[in-house]
Amino acid sequence: MRPEHLSLFRQPGRPAVHPDGTWAVLPITRTDVEGDRYVTNLWRLELASGELSQLTYGTSDGSPVISPDGRWVAFVRGGEGAKPQLALMSTTGGEPRLLTDHASAVSGRPEFSPDSSRIAYTSRIAEKGRYGTDKEVGPGAEAPRLITDFSYRIDGLGFRLDRPQHVFVIEVPAPADPTADIPQKEKDDDGEDEAAPSGAVVTTGVAPIQVTTGELGHYGPVWLDDQELLVRRDIVDGMASTLLRVPAQPGAEASEIETPGEGPDDVAVGPDGTIYLMLVDYGDDGFDFIGKSAALYRGRLGDSGLSDVERLTDPTTESLSGAVLTPTAQGVLLTRGYQGTVQLVRWHDGELEVLVEGDREVFAAEPVGADGSVLVISAGVGSIGDASLLSADGTERPLTDLSARLREEAGLFEPAELRVAADDGYPVHGWVTVPAGEGPHPVLLLIHGGPFAAYQPTFFDEVQTYTEAGYAVVFCNPRGSGSYGQEHGRAIIGGFGQRDAADVLQFLEGALAEHPELDASRVGVMGGSYGGYMTAWLTTQDHRWAGAIVERGFLDPVSFVGSSDIGWFFGIKYLGEDADLVAAQSPMARISEVTTPTLVIHSEHDWRCPVEQGQRWYVGLKRQGVPTELLLFPGEGHELSRSGSPKHRIARFEQILRWWETHLPVAAAE
Repeated sequence: MRPEHLSLFRQPGRPAVHPDGTWAVLPITRTDVEGDRYVTNLWRLELASGELSQLTYGTSDGSPVISPDGRWVAFVRGGEGAKPQLALMSTTGGEPRLLTDHASAVSGRPEFSPDSSRIAYTSRIAEKGRYGTDKEVGPGAEAPRLITDFSYRIDGLGFRLDRPQHVFVIEVPAPADPTADIPQKEKDDDGEDEAAPSGAVVTTGVAPIQVTTGELGHYGPVWLDDQELLVRRDIVDGMASTLLRVPAQPGAEASEIETPGEGPDDVAVGPDGTIYLMLVDYGDDGFDFIGKSAALYRGRLGDSGLSDVERLTDPTTESLSGAVLTPTAQGVLLTRGYQGTVQLVRWHDGELEVLVEGDREVFAAEPVGADGSVLVISAGVGSIGDASLLSADGTERPLTDLSARLREEAGLFEPAELRVAADDGYPVHGWVTVPAGEGPHPVLLLIHGGPFAAYQPTFFDEVQTYTEAGYAVVFCNPRGSGSYGQEHGRAIIGGFGQRDAADVLQFLEGALAEHPELDASRVGVMGGSYGGYMTAWLTTQDHRWAGAIVERGFLDPVSFVGSSDIGWFFGIKYLGEDADLVAAQSPMARISEVTTPTLVIHSEHDWRCPVEQGQRWYVGLKRQGVPTELLLFPGEGHELSRSGSPKHRIARFEQILRWWETHLPVAAAE
């Protein structure tokens, strides 16, 4: 893969299956490099043949749902310069209608009521005079913000304390009557168009009703029945949520539902009314998050709250990912991280049954019909995302091949799995890709972020691009990573840069020994976020590297506390609070030891690992004479490499390849 092949990326999203089980609505996102945007349309997918036909022609149509009666498709429609709004179209075709006109965007996946008469969704309510609510008040003229909580902003969104998210309900408009008069806007006493109710489109004849209130955010509405919703509400400076029972009418009071721990990460209602919860045990202080995975719980909801609550899975051994939580008559569909892959599993009769496994990442699954069939959306070694149909007997049939052009035009390097015994005998798991030709090939050691995340053996643009350029790529999941159980994830508490660094280096040594076509004398190191931390840390400890790339790094745990959106708890929980102990794990405290040429990459709007972290690393290296460059991306946040603008993502790849060609050329010097 070369950087320009980003234009061939086709990414499916979560589908919506029609109740008759014959077809589904599938959102597909395509990369428009020339327009520097991503275009998402809705497509009709025939489940018998895999045939795709385009349903919508907007530029940002996503999050589709089909009404239980099969008549309607609701989705979120955005577009150039437009705030995303709730849209509705008939399943028989026709022009979609916008149902809302909120000053802030509609977000999340809408949900139909069981009787198909109403739709619940979420939208932010901005404080008056902010975010364009007053055309005469620009961003620089807004009133100052008085901040009293730790959690007041978030990467990718910005400030959130003055625009909480709330749940709305809107009726499905009556079918159009061709004999009726064309709807007109009402006039006020002065003959001017009367203002529509907040968030409403007058010509639809319906108006949204806000059913949650307050300064805290609300999200994830799930219909309990036709009259009530289950909604999650933020906790002040907390990691979990409060579960609420909310009447779907204005002015009614919500009631809190007591759950184990602080509250659920997700909630669903089973066909028989059973409530299923995904809950993480965050400990006594509510912030013991390291290495923790969610557990599946179930209970019955009555007038007095939840009863008969029981935990169904063991979070210390089962790494449930939370991408899927769908109760069916055959059991509960879930996704589980397993040694760098994401499986589709089903909880039934006290155990987890694996439905889809192997070198896959399942990121969506929807039941089809009543027999236990499932529409699966997953990535694989040669696909960044495709649909397949899993029948009730366990047979899986591919439906789409959206990455065919990518494989054909960009090529494919399959990662070779490797396990290396660390110095204490622990097996460190990872992969190696090797470019074409005999070698010896220069080596790039990649280190993932998180740290409670994991590399996967599926199609990864970073690995494919560097291997195509002539580099062998070594990447692994050291202790601290996700998908290997709780003990694995918690092994680095109080020891950043210790056990994890040893695992990474020993895996590298094992890869060099296993693959003689790799050139052990020519190795570079790179990573982002926690991987940026580890890259910087390794350059303070080891001087073998031909070069390094430190991207969006967590580099100074001291300043991180006050500058990052999660700084007030993240580093403290991982590294501790003792000043000497923190310094012993801090790259910034040892920056004077670095001699490796380093490219620092950062985004100007990164609030997860703020730009000051990268700037200070760059300046510190520059002052001591280390060959150093700083690559800054305007308008981007922490997710640049995964979801930044197409032109910025391509430019990033080009700059990375330029850096390596300068400091680690593919052709070794004579």
